Amino acid sequence: MSGPTLVIELAEALSPAVLREFRALMVGLSSHFAEKRPGCFDVNVPAERLGVEDRREEDWRKPFPLPLLGNTSADEELSALVGFNPQREDWRRPFLVYLMGPGVGDESIFDAEHADEPEVEAILGFKPTHAVNVSACCNREIDHVATALLTAAVMDVIGGVANAELLDGQASIVAGLPGLLGITDDDGTALGTAEFLRAWVGHPAFRLVK
Repeated sequence: MSGPTLVIELAEALSPAVLREFRALMVGLSSHFAEKRPGCFDVNVPAERLGVEDRREEDWRKPFPLPLLGNTSADEELSALVGFNPQREDWRRPFLVYLMGPGVGDESIFDAEHADEPEVEAILGFKPTHAVNVSACCNREIDHVATALLTAAVMDVIGGVANAELLDGQASIVAGLPGLLGITDDDGTALGTAEFLRAWVGHPAFRLVK
């Protein structure tokens, strides 16, 4: 993916009832929803549905002159082509959110991502049997915020523990946040609750690993 990813570690497979609640959450949050397989969702999630305040100026849709105008004089027909950049500030953030593990899909990815992690398992207090990846398809600041808040929303429904890679120097920043369960000895990974993710988003130095 081109943006950040967070992992929700699970101690057991999701029950059919919880999987239905998971799906209902994703449908409710999404402006675009496609289910590739049970528990695997290709979605667009408007950031405001995650509680992110829209701080754009009222005139954020500024005119975007098309390159074909160049330095030539613009007659009325050419002027009509001057419009809004359709790629500017679209808050419908694209994500892949997918359950993985034995019996549900992407088992090889799950095995590769969870090979030889005794320190993580010690902090968790269990060996993960399944996981959910929340992967942003873009890498703007809003995508980092939306990834953390979407992951927290999913955890509210399915449980689990967030596994977040840390950038250099972030271990000391997150160490005092509520909901943190632990940090690996190499300061490379933090494990925490949904409360931890929401608290981290509120910190000025918040940033996920791409």
